[in-house]
Amino acid sequence: MTEAAREAVSGVVASTLAQTPAAPTPWMNPWIMLVVAGLLEVVWASGMKSTQGFTKLWPSVLVIVAMIASFTLLAQAMKFLPAGTSYAIWVGIGAVGVAIFGMVWLKEPATAWRIGCILLILLGVLGLKLR
Repeated sequence: MTEAAREAVSGVVASTLAQTPAAPTPWMNPWIMLVVAGLLEVVWASGMKSTQGFTKLWPSVLVIVAMIASFTLLAQAMKFLPAGTSYAIWVGIGAVGVAIFGMVWLKEPATAWRIGCILLILLGVLGLKLR
């Protein structure tokens, strides 16, 4: 490796380390942020139906605020957690939450197959959390 290449690599490493965020504080636990982000995903994804294509003002406002908060918390959690793990858990919480919301409040079918698939998603999320 040439001297110039070594300097370039060390510069990139130093720059990356300088951008690494400080360790999270207890009130800013990345796992808690990720779970709250996932729950907010349930709110906005479930609320999409009530916006009627964003033609209803207040449901649309609620959905947009929940989206912004969900994405913000996901982004903050990703500062400290692996991106793939964070995103998979966020999506898993959202998918399971919206499916349960649909079965309980929207009277969507709660078949054994559907419940089994939800359980598989939950197992995947737990597996990622436990690594």
